[in-house]
Amino acid sequence: MKPVRVGICGLGTVGGGTFNVLTRNADDIARRAGRPIVIEQVAHRSIHPDCDITGINATSDVFEVATNPNVDVLVELIGGYDMARELVLTAIANGKHVVTANKALIAVHGNEIFKAAHEKGVIVAFEAAVAGGIPVIKSLREGLGANRIEWVAGIINGTGNYILTHMRDEGRAFEDVLAEAQALGYAESDPTFDVEGIDAAHKLTILASIAYGVPLQFERAFTEGISRITSEDIEQADNLGYVIKHLGISKRTDQGLELRVHPTLIPKERLLANVHGVKNAIAVMGDAVGPTLYYGAGAGAEPTASAVVADLLDVARDIATDHRYRVPYLAFSGIDDDVSQLPIMPMEDITTAYYLRLLAVDRPGVLARVATILAEQGISIEALIQKEATEGELVPIILLTHRTKEKQMNEAIREIEAMADIAGPLTRIRVESLDEGE
Repeated sequence: MKPVRVGICGLGTVGGGTFNVLTRNADDIARRAGRPIVIEQVAHRSIHPDCDITGINATSDVFEVATNPNVDVLVELIGGYDMARELVLTAIANGKHVVTANKALIAVHGNEIFKAAHEKGVIVAFEAAVAGGIPVIKSLREGLGANRIEWVAGIINGTGNYILTHMRDEGRAFEDVLAEAQALGYAESDPTFDVEGIDAAHKLTILASIAYGVPLQFERAFTEGISRITSEDIEQADNLGYVIKHLGISKRTDQGLELRVHPTLIPKERLLANVHGVKNAIAVMGDAVGPTLYYGAGAGAEPTASAVVADLLDVARDIATDHRYRVPYLAFSGIDDDVSQLPIMPMEDITTAYYLRLLAVDRPGVLARVATILAEQGISIEALIQKEATEGELVPIILLTHRTKEKQMNEAIREIEAMADIAGPLTRIRVESLDEGE
């Protein structure tokens, strides 16, 4: 059969890995696709040192690839928002299929891109945009297609998981482990996207749209980072039988969909609690299949390239199929209006349990007043630890509550922090059981 000709835009870590996998495994890939997949052109500003493009048509202009009549599929690996959006829309306008690893592009501009692709009858594939080499999008979109998805929860940022793992295992401070992650190349010099949950929110937005058949709504995702987590919090969580993980969580409820990224206490026996280092893992609960877990390398040159090339295989197989009969971009076609408009719940309406840590002056009545404030908001205490007084006669108090609405907890925290006997802002971390249906 006629070869599928690919143009790769970007030859950095992932682009270089994609180039190498395509060339090294060309024979096996052709046998799987039923036709050769060949690299027609590359566009780059710099080249990954492990990537040898000798003899390949190369340019520094990515838009040259998008308009090249000999290119069937554009592989977008330049990252970012604006230029990537323009590049992809230009490729689609020129009748080219698109494969991308750009989670920010899909989360923010995906609705526009998919509409343009549908009108042009071309494929947009993005497996590598979530969790690197883990085939979670294909599993969620196709393998679990018989299921009503109840919830999705995952460790979908390796940098944050690396930091929390080493804080727990070695008792080190956040700043210390972050500096190590930067030195090792796991974290950027500006780590905001990773440690403040923005990267994870991009990925969760995509997973939620595929799981529930709703439009991409990144702007509605709640995000909270891990920079305020201390070794004390990690130790106390361990004493209470929990592990702190930076999770993306989406749940289907009677009120709408939850879409949130934040530090979370989860029971030690949960599968996600035992995912360490830079690894990613996503747990999915389906009504028919029950709990499933997808685990592996969430980043890196060839793990991510594995997903990019898998998308190219799908494109090669489906390239001659009428677009009306292909798997929909976000899994659902002919979506009922009531389902597609299922609202994203504001964070204040979400119900969960809470871990609270505060410093109080060591005098009678302080703890009773804290308990009264919580009770007035309908919040009951499940566990309480009062430690020895520190220097300055401040007593660390650890509370674990039963489930309550975020709105009520926010009001209780406001009142507690206003007490004269409470030193500074308290620490609040949400608690999830993530019932795996044992």
